[in-house]
Amino acid sequence: MPPEGRNLQDHEDDHGTPSQGMRRVISGASLSSPNDTPVKEYRVRKSSLIGMINWTHVLGTHLPHLMVLGILILFAQLVHQVVLSLNLQHFDLKSIHQVTFEIRNLLVLFYTSIIESYTSLDLFSPAVKTTALLLLVGAWLMQRQKPVYLMSFATFKAPDFWKVSHADIVEIMRRQRCFNEISLDFMTKILERSGTGQATAWPPGIVKCLKDENTPADRSMEASRKEAETIIFDIVGNALQKAHVKPREIDILIINCSLFSPTPSLCAMVLNHFNMRSNVVTYNLSGMGCSASLISIDLAKQLLAARRSGAKALVVSTEILTPNFYHGNDRGFLIQNTLFRCGGAAMVLSNSWLDGRRAWYKLLHTVRVQGAGDAAYEAVYEGEDLNGQQGVRLSKDIVKVAGKCMEKNFTVLGPSVLPLTEQAKVVLAVVQRFVLKKIATALRANKMDTWVAKLPVVRPYVPDFKRGIDHWCIHAGGRAVIDGIEKNLDLELYHTEPSRMTLCNYGNTSSSSIWYELEYIQETQRNHPLIKGDRIMQVAFGSGFKCNSGVWLKL
Repeated sequence: MPPEGRNLQDHEDDHGTPSQGMRRVISGASLSSPNDTPVKEYRVRKSSLIGMINWTHVLGTHLPHLMVLGILILFAQLVHQVVLSLNLQHFDLKSIHQVTFEIRNLLVLFYTSIIESYTSLDLFSPAVKTTALLLLVGAWLMQRQKPVYLMSFATFKAPDFWKVSHADIVEIMRRQRCFNEISLDFMTKILERSGTGQATAWPPGIVKCLKDENTPADRSMEASRKEAETIIFDIVGNALQKAHVKPREIDILIINCSLFSPTPSLCAMVLNHFNMRSNVVTYNLSGMGCSASLISIDLAKQLLAARRSGAKALVVSTEILTPNFYHGNDRGFLIQNTLFRCGGAAMVLSNSWLDGRRAWYKLLHTVRVQGAGDAAYEAVYEGEDLNGQQGVRLSKDIVKVAGKCMEKNFTVLGPSVLPLTEQAKVVLAVVQRFVLKKIATALRANKMDTWVAKLPVVRPYVPDFKRGIDHWCIHAGGRAVIDGIEKNLDLELYHTEPSRMTLCNYGNTSSSSIWYELEYIQETQRNHPLIKGDRIMQVAFGSGFKCNSGVWLKL
């Protein structure tokens, strides 16, 4: 967490004047620039930050170093005990050899005493016994708690010939000769209000029809595989290189791709290309929508917890667009043609304590919430229109469904990330509403309705998650999604800037969008820079309907 008085939006120049905030832009720019409107400061008291320190994490982070120090201290205590028993007055090569010989005899006698069931602890001094006990406790803790470190991640940067403007997209639609003018006008309006920029990526099998009006979009299995290979091989290679991990060191491979699930699987494709070991445990997740990346991270966390220390997992999140180009005129299906873009991300995870020294982030929490009911189930639904054209239909109730799922998710996550003061306010509001409800019931039973109208109205308290989270990676599902979360959580402009810039520069890349946002925070954002100790929350929504969240600690 940031120190006392850290300004989470501004930096001051040499004259004490706050620098200006970021401007929302609708362009292909990767950097935001200042405007003339100062942004509201947001400060967190030092006392609140101290109360939020995860001391288990602090101890766990330094435990490997403490263990090494403890072993050195234990050896020094053994030497000291032997020197006192031999009553040595000075040191030379002969005395050093004598001390080494006595330590060896002491350890042999200790081992023999254990085998023969004699009392062995009397051989050592109280100091040696205490240090040995602490080392045993430390070793038990290291074995019991297996952290999950993010060693590196990489995102896909499409080549220039994949990139299209809004006008290019409309022209691609027009050249399919399957959309009527009403549908073309509808998609044009959606594009204008989508928040996507003028240089986002579409697969080459579809983009190639721009070169020749008579060339149809290629939606074949071969073109789909080519898109998958181009994206996945690139991000996996870059992620492994950044983490300094060889492909044969990977123990677990998880790939999530919602709509493209070929045979052999995408996992088999990666294993074969990178020549990974034959005993790698692989999982291919499909049909889980834009929230699938955090599902994959949560699965990797559980698998790493059951593995020996030193295990490594590779998680790949992407969506293949080539076979999912809708060719009908149903408005519910047309939105997918205007919002989704090519993209992908690969993450390397480890459960080794020693990797914590070079890791980028540590995983603190993951929360998964599945919505219930027909509205949630049908919010994002793959099917066919009345003319038999296949596509993904987005329900009009999707924003409402997403809001309910997010509320449930944050209710579960809140106690893990919020300071006690915020949790107390939530509890107080719940108690007040309960008591007032009972009082109102009693008054109505006694026909005192006039008194009921005079009772105060206590609204549910929405906790200030900005007091527990420094940076936000909100799934770039669309401008309306980002606006809604910004309003409901009372976020500042710089909190949602990574999501808006990702939507502008890359579009909705499905499950990988939260990693483009983290990359923006890590490498680009200037007015709210990422520092060691910051907490980053990733929030994503997906079909089913699901809301998943993950909290990372910057190391």
